[in-house]
Amino acid sequence: MSSPEVHTGLVVMGVSGAGKTTVARLLADRLGWAFAEADDFHPRKNIEKMRAGTPLTDADRRPWLRAIAAWLAAWADSGENAIVTCSALKRAYRDVLRDAGPRIRFVHLDGDRDTLTRRLGGRSGHFMPPELLGSQLADLEPLAADEDGVAVDIAGTPEEVATEALRRLGLTARTV
Repeated sequence: MSSPEVHTGLVVMGVSGAGKTTVARLLADRLGWAFAEADDFHPRKNIEKMRAGTPLTDADRRPWLRAIAAWLAAWADSGENAIVTCSALKRAYRDVLRDAGPRIRFVHLDGDRDTLTRRLGGRSGHFMPPELLGSQLADLEPLAADEDGVAVDIAGTPEEVATEALRRLGLTARTV
């Protein structure tokens, strides 16, 4: 008897402006996996706090992270793979997400401060003000060697970044 297939939850992580949503959508389309945007899991009070320019605390993030983990677990339980965006800045946050299932992997979209600042200044309609980038960079704990994931530089186009993430993760895009 063969062992059951292990389903994967892929978390596209990084600070605001790294391109998480764009790259995650490309990955979801290429792989044919379910997709969710972590911002949709925030309680209203978190969004209002960030909109006002106040960084979230660990206590603010806890229910948000648990909701994302529950979403990932539901997809794994249904026998499907899924991708979600999430800043996942600290290892402790990633530990909460890892509780979602047997295989949670991370793609850390990594870029220099100038690139991130330029991207944040060029977008509109997002509740995260560019002024909070500094606090996110201060909180960021890059993936450790024992964490299942890869860091990918955001210097290329979103398509190039997605291709590199797939290559480094050893995942193959579905053929249509």
